[in-house]
Amino acid sequence: MINTTGAADSASSSSSSSSSFVNGATSKNLPAVQTVAPMPEDTVENMSAYCEVAQCALRSGQTPPELKSFSSLAGFQAAPRDAGQCFSITTKLERALEKVAPLLREIFVDFAPFLSRTLLGSHGQELLIEGTGLVCMKSSTSVVELVMLLCSQEWQNSIQKNAGLAFIELINEGRLLCHAMKDHIVRVANEAEFILNRQRAEDVHKHAEFESNCAQYAADRREEEKMCDHLISAAKHRDHVTANQLKQKILNILTNKHGAWGTMSQSQLHDFWRLDYWEDDLRRRRRFVRNAFGSTHADVSLKAIEDYGTEEEGEEPKSKKSFRSQSVVAQNPEAELMLEGDDDTVSLLQEKEIDNLAGPVVLSTPAQLVAPVVVARGTLSITTTEIYFEVDEEDPAFKKADAKVLAYSEGLHGKWMFSEIRAVFSRRYLLHNTGLEVFMANRTSVMFNFPDPATVKRVVYSLPRVGVGTSYGLPQARRISLATPRQLFKSSNMTQRWQRREISNFEYLMFLNTIAGRTYNDLNQYPIFPWVLTNYDSEELDLTLPGNFRDLSKPIGALNPKRAAFYAERYETWDDDSTPPDHYTTLYSTAHSTLMWMLRIEPFTTFFLNANGGKFDHPDRSFSGIGRSWRNCQRDTADVKELTPEFYYLPEMFVNSNEYELGVRDDGLPVCDVELPVWAKKPEDFVRINRMALESEFVSCQLHQWIDLIFGYKQRGPEAVRALNVFNFLSYEGAVNLDALEAPQREAMEAQIQTCGQIPSQLLIEPHPPRSSAMHLCFLPQSPLMFKDQMQQDVIMVLKFPSNSPVTHVAANTLPHLSIPAAVTVTCSRLFAVNRWHNTVGLRGAPGYSLEQAHHLPIEMDPLIANNSGTNKRQITDLVDQSIQINTHCFVVTADNRYILVCGFWDKSFRVYSSETGKLTQIVFGHWDVVTCLARSESYIGGDCYIVSGSRDATLLLWYWSGRHHIIGDNPNNSDYPAPRAVLTGHDHEVVCVSVCAELGLVISGAKEGPCLVHTITGDLLRALEGPELCQQPRLISVSSEGHCIIYYERGRFCNFSINGKLLAQMEVNDSTRAILLSSDGQNLVTGGDNGVVEVWQACDFKQLYIYPGCDAGIRAMDLSHDQRTLITGMASGSIVAFNIDFNRWHYEHQNRY
Repeated sequence: MINTTGAADSASSSSSSSSSFVNGATSKNLPAVQTVAPMPEDTVENMSAYCEVAQCALRSGQTPPELKSFSSLAGFQAAPRDAGQCFSITTKLERALEKVAPLLREIFVDFAPFLSRTLLGSHGQELLIEGTGLVCMKSSTSVVELVMLLCSQEWQNSIQKNAGLAFIELINEGRLLCHAMKDHIVRVANEAEFILNRQRAEDVHKHAEFESNCAQYAADRREEEKMCDHLISAAKHRDHVTANQLKQKILNILTNKHGAWGTMSQSQLHDFWRLDYWEDDLRRRRRFVRNAFGSTHADVSLKAIEDYGTEEEGEEPKSKKSFRSQSVVAQNPEAELMLEGDDDTVSLLQEKEIDNLAGPVVLSTPAQLVAPVVVARGTLSITTTEIYFEVDEEDPAFKKADAKVLAYSEGLHGKWMFSEIRAVFSRRYLLHNTGLEVFMANRTSVMFNFPDPATVKRVVYSLPRVGVGTSYGLPQARRISLATPRQLFKSSNMTQRWQRREISNFEYLMFLNTIAGRTYNDLNQYPIFPWVLTNYDSEELDLTLPGNFRDLSKPIGALNPKRAAFYAERYETWDDDSTPPDHYTTLYSTAHSTLMWMLRIEPFTTFFLNANGGKFDHPDRSFSGIGRSWRNCQRDTADVKELTPEFYYLPEMFVNSNEYELGVRDDGLPVCDVELPVWAKKPEDFVRINRMALESEFVSCQLHQWIDLIFGYKQRGPEAVRALNVFNFLSYEGAVNLDALEAPQREAMEAQIQTCGQIPSQLLIEPHPPRSSAMHLCFLPQSPLMFKDQMQQDVIMVLKFPSNSPVTHVAANTLPHLSIPAAVTVTCSRLFAVNRWHNTVGLRGAPGYSLEQAHHLPIEMDPLIANNSGTNKRQITDLVDQSIQINTHCFVVTADNRYILVCGFWDKSFRVYSSETGKLTQIVFGHWDVVTCLARSESYIGGDCYIVSGSRDATLLLWYWSGRHHIIGDNPNNSDYPAPRAVLTGHDHEVVCVSVCAELGLVISGAKEGPCLVHTITGDLLRALEGPELCQQPRLISVSSEGHCIIYYERGRFCNFSINGKLLAQMEVNDSTRAILLSSDGQNLVTGGDNGVVEVWQACDFKQLYIYPGCDAGIRAMDLSHDQRTLITGMASGSIVAFNIDFNRWHYEHQNRY
């Protein structure tokens, strides 16, 4: 028995010291357990044998062979014999067991709980004690204790007794742990697989999303590149078109008979003209320009009368069939909602800015350019400063379009600057609210149709904030552009202005047409005007007889009682259940009726031929006479046409100036010019008298009833039935939903809508208020049309300046809102005066009226002149050329009275002076010789206007006056070198007189000799105003916005030309006239000259209306106050005279009724 007490104590202490460590073994040590294979029983027995041999060997100091084998089994070699001579046995053990000892210690420590229970001594004592003993064993570097433990008898006995069971228990526990671990691993593996699958799915999704984003990005890039290519090609095309236009313009300037390369004998066999798209302030298109595409259409044939019957028979079944297929749509709730007018309660859209997209193009969308007869598909692109439209030339419909029609269609490759946009209106197209009409500064408009209303809104919010312009008293906001016609009507102040007679009947009707969606760009929605006269047969037309006027409370189809009964019976006996009943098969305004009225002027002739199968109408069906058309409107059950605006301002529409072959009627009379009423000797007479009738009191007092029929509460519903005013259901908005139809059916329906015409948008659902009577307004202050008794005296006052120098220029800028309303005068010695204006014409209660002013004279002399204290601030001292004769043309005063422009200087300039200080503010160069005359156009909001300078170099320059910067030119940083807007050529001599009208876009000028020339403000020479033989030396020119051009020639000769070059009247007077001016309505002419007599003439025929008392000095200049009630003349004696003047007293109604 080997004594193991020391070993036991050592093991005990070691166990106690390391109990905490052994007990601290956790599941994280379990994998280490599984890596140690269980020891077989034979291995345990061999181990005991080895231990016994080792003990004997240790006692005798020998190393038996078996121990060698054990050493080799344990992984080390025993030291050679001769090594014992150098090392102690402890050292040898440590060297032999240095590698295996740590592993054995780790096993003892890790399995301490198990070994402490199973390895017991012969007396039941624990061979391994948890706690300090094991800790000491683990931390000890000596292997002696380890070897002694392993070689002890108790260890051998315990192993022999318990190892088998222990290993079985260990194996069982290992199996349990293995199963638990397997379940754990499986669970973890499943979780891992789930996580991996989810991650894999996310990866797949992200990959798909990435691929999609890549594809979208690539598509966007392709689209952007396509758009860039599109914009570049469009720009090239526009540049090509612009270059051709400029080339043609230069050729025209050089080769016309007034050009540098032209000769006086040079003249084309036939000059062709077309109606320009330029609109004046009342939206009248009156200007004719040269037509490069014009012809006599000599190859065009006439329709045979049989063609009409064939067409009607062929079209009727088709239309009936289509009506039946769409009958249900007419009863849809949307239509009912519109009849109720619920949209009135909808507030105006709130203005919200859309997010700007990146890149140069803010918005790009498919769109259609809507032009007369042509609807072209293309792409509308909007940048931050411009609009582009590029037609899709590959579109089959565009390829089928007539090239002659396309030649008149502007905007197919269009570009418009934001700075040029003046108004934006929402529009309908084919009864859907998907259109937009944009009005430009060049007084033209362009119309687009979009895929849906949402696109319309996006486009509006991408355009400048201009609203519907400044004319209708509405704010310039985008929500106004998107407002409904009814909202525009209610929000505008135009109805009140019309009631107060501040605007004419014509202007009000044009306003109603504009906001109700009528446009020149869509012939199916052309503006509508009423027939107002019924007498087209009398030799003389008396506009004071009610019988000569139409009853405007009835539609055109109900004026004839017999025909009205026919229409009423048709409605009541309607037997087609598939469509709603109606009174009339056609509307009062259709594309065909518009083209029929306008047949004789281009581009409508080409449009008519395109829409009419390339043929003119049969002579008996064409528009050949006004009286004949009126009779047809009263008798023919298929004719209920109203008129167009041109009947009230465009005499050229009645003249076959292009010499079309329109055939011979059955009565043997050829169809050429339109046959006028007997009381109209020429087209200008008819238009003038027709307009007078429109503005007459008979029409004014019942026009609101006609408005109810066309735009108001009698347009639809029960009131329309009672008024015999129901048309084909396809003419009404909301009658059919085109988006719900298949392509073939939709095309057929669109064609029917185009044939039937379109009712205007309904503006009000209650009766329209009537216009106030002229007699009622007579007692209101400052009424523009009040008919008052003539003032007791013709002359209001005479104001004599201290200087005796003749007053050669008078400018009466007397509007109350000006900072200094004044009559500015300039004398021949270039001494000017700013004479303050007092508004004393108005009655008590008028704006600006006060008791203190009641007895004051209207003009107060400039105190600096009256006191002779500040003449240095009123004298223009710069030297003028000695050869210049100072006259009224040498000066221009700006509309705010703050600046005076003077010409005639030796250095070939004209100059700008401040009227407050007399200081020079700008010198403008541009001519090659002395500037001889100046003229200013009318001013608009902000004081901007055109200035024209004429020179001895035989040219004129058109300049732009900036009311904001008070300089010539747009750029205040370049005021020293402003550039003219246009150079006007064609004269052969020194330019002596000029007049410019911004509203008409015309400059009319006269040279020392030769005819007056008419230019556009873009520099094109339109025509020469060829007067009679002795009218070759023009001296004075006055142009009215109504289209009259009065020219005074040497030796007292006057001529009145239309703006399109027709000589309307001429006369000769015995006075040497020095000043002329036209009233604001263009109806009256005022003249004055060396005789000192002011005379008033009727402009159209030079009929003398009035002669004022003569003055003792000649008249050098004159002007009218803003209210057209005071005439101020500058006299050769150095004084000014103010005359009472009231053009209304020469009005026919005033003379005959009041």
